[in-house]
Amino acid sequence: MRFTHSGTAPRNRNDWQTLKTLMPYLMAFKWRMGAALSCLILAKVANVWVPLYLKNIIDRLSLPATAMMLPVAALIGYGIARLAASLLGEMRDAVFARVIQGAVRRVARSVFEHLLRLSLAFHLTRQTGGMSRDIDRGTKGIGFVLNFTVFNILPTLFEIALVTGILLARYQGAFALVTLGTIVLYIVFTLVVTEWRTVFRRSMNDLDSRANARAVDALLNYETVKYFNNERFEAERYDTNLAAWEASATKNQVSLSMLNAGQGAIIAIGVTLIMTMAARGVVRHEMSVGDVVLVSAYLTQLYAPLNFLGFVYREIKHSLADMERMFDILKSDAEVSDRPGAQILATTSARLDFEGVDFSYDPKRQILHRVDLHVPAGKTLAVVGTSGAGKSTLARLLFRFYDVSGGRLALNGVDVRDMTQDSLRAHIGIVPQDTVLFNDTIYYNIAYGRPDAAREDVLDAARSAHIHDFVQGLPDGYDTMVGERGLKLSGGEKQRVAIARALLKNPPILIFDEATSALDSRTEKAIQHELAEISANRTTLVIAHRLSTIVDADQIAVLDGGRVIESGTHRELVERDGRYAEMWRLQQQGESAVEAGW
Repeated sequence: MRFTHSGTAPRNRNDWQTLKTLMPYLMAFKWRMGAALSCLILAKVANVWVPLYLKNIIDRLSLPATAMMLPVAALIGYGIARLAASLLGEMRDAVFARVIQGAVRRVARSVFEHLLRLSLAFHLTRQTGGMSRDIDRGTKGIGFVLNFTVFNILPTLFEIALVTGILLARYQGAFALVTLGTIVLYIVFTLVVTEWRTVFRRSMNDLDSRANARAVDALLNYETVKYFNNERFEAERYDTNLAAWEASATKNQVSLSMLNAGQGAIIAIGVTLIMTMAARGVVRHEMSVGDVVLVSAYLTQLYAPLNFLGFVYREIKHSLADMERMFDILKSDAEVSDRPGAQILATTSARLDFEGVDFSYDPKRQILHRVDLHVPAGKTLAVVGTSGAGKSTLARLLFRFYDVSGGRLALNGVDVRDMTQDSLRAHIGIVPQDTVLFNDTIYYNIAYGRPDAAREDVLDAARSAHIHDFVQGLPDGYDTMVGERGLKLSGGEKQRVAIARALLKNPPILIFDEATSALDSRTEKAIQHELAEISANRTTLVIAHRLSTIVDADQIAVLDGGRVIESGTHRELVERDGRYAEMWRLQQQGESAVEAGW
């Protein structure tokens, strides 16, 4: 089997738009930002005064021995300036820490909440591993951008302006011109080369996310990989992505070395020119030794952070790329959203009406065709049919994971699209066919149906679902961890947890989507009695494969190819001798064969 990789370059970015998206999260801390910037400015002013005091000390100490005296004022000023620069820098860091961490927290929460609001269609087309990596890098990128913008770029630029002004005021314009020219050349070179290198980093991120998504997908489907003996196949797929990442990472490092070499050459030339000019001034008696020390100190103060500025700029560009990927998630629109002025549903009695409902996941393939179904309040409707007939789609439409393509789905005569999704879903409980549990305790997974429920209510729900005795027999009882997606429990145990969770929610509408398909016959019969009791006064939609579980339903609808081909009670449908009667006979023969030991 061949593996291919398309190494297309990512689309052009808009860094200003990314920063604009970040700004509202920062404005919540505007007073702290103002205080941090004030500390920054004062710290740099104090830092610039340090070389001036140092020059004064050197010049005083360079006088003939007969005139020499200890420059106490200059020494005290030097010490105060250094202390002030240090203390103000630490104050800036302490004040700004809350801004960084607070912004990261707010952004992470916004992205998480937005992901939960997005429709099921979005999540079915995304790979969780890659998306989680994008979010992780994006939130870390925020901290990096804020830290180094406030703590490195802004202070360095401000200090460059101060030093340039001092050099212009005290010495020949050539000193300021060479200093400023070197800095400008350094910055331009860094910007140009970094822009060229950005494509390598972004390609690395894409390939890293892809490799991570591939690994997570394989690990989540660990049993399937083992069933088909495909460990080598999965390892090769993973390694193919890693190989592409390796090539991109190598290009990234080589280009980084080229950038560092160029930056080093520019700084070396600039320092050599400045020191040559200063030395010539001393020889000509135009400058003192203190002036040479002053110029040298300023160069050290400027070029040290400026050298780091190249790294910071590169990382900021990379962080902005990471942030852009994360913010792109916020730009994803939910296919299903609340209409303006949507009603908040509040009822204990619910009537359901599917009125000429059409639906398709893909425009090329329609799933439901003019479906008409009616469930009076407190009654039970069972839907049966072959796989792919559209049975589970009815439940997804009721939850508004999708909206109908045509017709109307009404609750108490009101279109569900005119209700808020939160209030609608609060009125529905479901036991799905494929039960997925959180990697937490059994208690947590049952209590998830109503997180604020009392412990005794959780235990009562477990008893009604016939899982209490099983849980009590476990070494850790209700504190037993169920593992990733509940894999430590059997299918039947997971389904009983799901039943308990739905019972605890206690909603007016219940959906049982093959709710007992993973249970043995004995447990199924016991739970069927409980389900019949709890659904007695609730509007219930039962999606079933075993017809024996729905013989007491108030109404049974047979779906075939997305159309209702029959409906009525069990007795009526058997007497009609149509599709339902045929399915009933086949299942009865199968059960008789099992009982006879065939």
